Amino acid sequence: MAKTFKLEIITPEKVVYSDSVVGIIAVGTEGSLGILADHAPLITEIKKGHLTVNEVNNKALRLILDGGFLEVLNNNAVVLTERCVTESEVERARANNENIESYAWVP
Repeated sequence: MAKTFKLEIITPEKVVYSDSVVGIIAVGTEGSLGILADHAPLITEIKKGHLTVNEVNNKALRLILDGGFLEVLNNNAVVLTERCVTESEVERARANNENIESYAWVP
């Protein structure tokens, strides 16, 4: 079984995600970066775009972030962002033409 680490994604309103994960892929200011268990300590800015969360159940959760910061320390990763939605949430809203204004920031 793959090693895991704790991931928290936090917006000003709430904790959007909090669970053990196998890995994440984020878009940093210098390009994409992958984080696995036992990663070296890191603090970096992340750009607006996709964050892929590789969950323990072998599923990939695709989130869209409005930029922010990523901190990795002692097998804990914290993402601080202004806004975060799932890719499927945006697709559903656009397909049903509902609440489109609230997703105007999504690329």
